[in-house]
Amino acid sequence: MGLADASSDFLAGLDAGDTEALAALGARRRVAAGATLLREGHRSETVALVQRGRLKISYMSVDGREVILAIVGPGSVLGEVAAIDGEPHSSSAIALEPVEVAIIPAARFRAFVAERPSVGMALLRTLTRRLRDSDRRQVEFATTDTVGRVSACLIDLADRYGDGDDMGIRLSQDELASLTGASREAVVKALATLRSRGWIETARRSIRIIEREALVNRRVAP
Repeated sequence: MGLADASSDFLAGLDAGDTEALAALGARRRVAAGATLLREGHRSETVALVQRGRLKISYMSVDGREVILAIVGPGSVLGEVAAIDGEPHSSSAIALEPVEVAIIPAARFRAFVAERPSVGMALLRTLTRRLRDSDRRQVEFATTDTVGRVSACLIDLADRYGDGDDMGIRLSQDELASLTGASREAVVKALATLRSRGWIETARRSIRIIEREALVNRRVAP
């Protein structure tokens, strides 16, 4: 479902020299689990490069619900859009676990991108993939039931952060509901369905995939 944001591909698109030079522009900062690195609606003059740990990217809906847009990890760039257009952040970045980032002044980031066309292209590709992922996610939310969306989410998280079977990341049922665009009650029922079929095993904030092929097939067909 593209729930792991394409922003994590930014540093992967740079050569080693550009990656080291960019990181050298910033100061190392540690962020505790649960702490907010970037806050929706606030302005800041920095860009963050994630070097360790994972964060959730979310915003608050008009009715006060948290909507999780993506999970990002090492290699992600955060705050680059606000650094470019000068507008407030459109979403928040909250640490799911202890995180280390390089904090780069926005002016330095803009100058670095302007001086190195290959970096500018990598940033453009990142933003384009993010838009494509957003479009694809909207289509899947409109055409796939909750069991299918949960199946897709579990596979995506296991592939990106786990070992192919375990998600490798601890999420609450509320966070999983937000990621899949469903209610907590619907997600609880979906997990129960998958568990009853023997496709997954669950523990507190932990889900292990038992029948991967079944989840792959279920993500697109009821």
